[in-house]
Amino acid sequence: MRIKRSPSEGLANAGASETGDVWAWRSMAFVVNGAHATHSQPIDRSRPMLNAPQRQAILMTRSALLLVFLAPSLALAQQGDGTDVQANVHTFKPAKVDATPERVQALKVPSGFQVRPLAQGLQNPRIIAVAPDGRIYVSRRDQGDVLLLEDANEDGALDAEPKVVFSRPGAHGLAIANGQLYVATANDVYRAPIHPDGTLGPEGRIINDLPDGGQHPNRTLAFGPDGMLYISVGSSCNACNETNPEHAALLRSSPDGKSRSIFASGLRNTIGFAWDPKTGELWGMDHGIDYLGNDEQPEELNRIQKGKKYGWPHIWGKDGVNPQSTPPGQISKQQWAATSEPMVLGYTAHAAPMQMLFYTGQQFPAAYRGDAFVTMRGSWNRKPASGYEVVRVRFDAGEPVGFEPFLTGFLVDNGQAHIARSVGLAMTKGGALLVGDDANGVIYRVTYGQGQASASPAAAVPSGPLMAQVNQGSGVPLAKDRIGNAAAFQFRSPSFPSGQALPPRFSAYHDDASPALSWSPVPGAKSYALIMEDPDAANVKPFVHWVAYNIPATTQSLREGLPVDPRLLKPEGMLQGANSRGSVGYFGPKPPVEDPPHHYHFQLLALDTVLDLKAGATRDEVLKAAKDHILGVSETVGTYQQTAAPLK
Repeated sequence: MRIKRSPSEGLANAGASETGDVWAWRSMAFVVNGAHATHSQPIDRSRPMLNAPQRQAILMTRSALLLVFLAPSLALAQQGDGTDVQANVHTFKPAKVDATPERVQALKVPSGFQVRPLAQGLQNPRIIAVAPDGRIYVSRRDQGDVLLLEDANEDGALDAEPKVVFSRPGAHGLAIANGQLYVATANDVYRAPIHPDGTLGPEGRIINDLPDGGQHPNRTLAFGPDGMLYISVGSSCNACNETNPEHAALLRSSPDGKSRSIFASGLRNTIGFAWDPKTGELWGMDHGIDYLGNDEQPEELNRIQKGKKYGWPHIWGKDGVNPQSTPPGQISKQQWAATSEPMVLGYTAHAAPMQMLFYTGQQFPAAYRGDAFVTMRGSWNRKPASGYEVVRVRFDAGEPVGFEPFLTGFLVDNGQAHIARSVGLAMTKGGALLVGDDANGVIYRVTYGQGQASASPAAAVPSGPLMAQVNQGSGVPLAKDRIGNAAAFQFRSPSFPSGQALPPRFSAYHDDASPALSWSPVPGAKSYALIMEDPDAANVKPFVHWVAYNIPATTQSLREGLPVDPRLLKPEGMLQGANSRGSVGYFGPKPPVEDPPHHYHFQLLALDTVLDLKAGATRDEVLKAAKDHILGVSETVGTYQQTAAPLK
């Protein structure tokens, strides 16, 4: 299907119906393409360009039609620049057929391996987690619960019927740590103690404010070698500039949920992620953008590091550019790419990677230990279909070197139908591989040789590489104390008296608006830089709340409530850097409830140069670049205390 994309186009995965129909804008009309059809229309590029009022009128008309016809999908609206784009988009969804014994028997695994069902009739199992004692927990998002499965002797047969042990709408992500099961829904994270018999004690909600689900509501969980809880939050859309920086990101939370930060961003939907048991590095498989064509965008294997961006929604792969997107603040796509990490390896587009794990057991041959496995659920956005399999990611000396098929055969009838869509993936205590199918409700068990369990000690992932990342920038003096002697100048906030409490609207608990600031001009200054820090924070000392630089020399004030874009248009050219939360721009005070008042130091540097830095620079990068260029430094201090827990 060739689509002329428009600024109002808003139809991502959820625009595909269960029958595979896709709705797309084409000259003010809807075009419907059948599930097993490819439709092409040439685009007329001879039409005259529209002026701004004409474009606005069309946009309003289309928006009105969307309200009428596509009200449930409004959250998925895309943002683009209106560029004409030609893309061969195939909509194809293989039909689901029964997983008969004959079809299961025909599944393919490497020589010496066997695959058999461990459990059947589970409806829509999603994520799998295995406890240290070998008990198996399986989430079912559609059913809104978590099942307990037991195969104590690992003979490939369940000891009892599956038992529901947790119930919450949208239950999906699972993680086990310190004798507790963690469960994520779209907005919440719960934890419950695990009883000796595998059932759960009373659950408690530790997080209730994850971003809304939108197009990708499937939160996943994992504990890192630092003992912290990592939460993957997908984008709300196919490709758009998110307003909530926690979308399209990997979050890092304390196990009690009381504090969290953004570990990495620009990750469209990294459902599967895991730490290499040999190197301690974090790897994740990210879903590519839809509607770019049969072979674009590839599914990405990324080395995920703290504070890094991974391109979405404007840059993909190693050098791919999304032709239908516009970065904020007049940042070019080349500039966006310069601040983004390229993928390490790519896999067939639209394969839909799901759960991921590194194999650490003893049951498989030694050559498999330290390699990773990924379930590929399969997508509707490609013909022939891709995914519907489990792949092995081969690693050599800590680097991924390629993908290869491991478990195939879920596609049948020459690719026109499927018996499974693989999602869940886990290793049993005895080293077998469990693969969950959320189409026909089967949990498959993959073994090698005689299939005998071979208990392995829990893999101790090295924590050094991760700790080096998370501790960077902590345990240092305030910025003004690292500068040395510098002339002072008048600097104040019209929003609060220095040394007094910040009004609630400036807190992240409330409006999260930046306060107004003003200062006297410094002779010879070519630009100003602003750093806001909290030395009273518990984990990161000092916690960086705001970094801004290349504030024009002609500027003597900043208004209240500035945007959090990397580059601002007013004042023109002002760049904003990364805060300790992991986002860009101002992040307001958010001390733990009932903590004593924290002190927030707004520090303004007058510089005799314009810093040669990209948008998104850290506080330390700004201070390094500003060294030997500081004409003066001044500060104003506000306090903040949160005495009552917010509703959400």
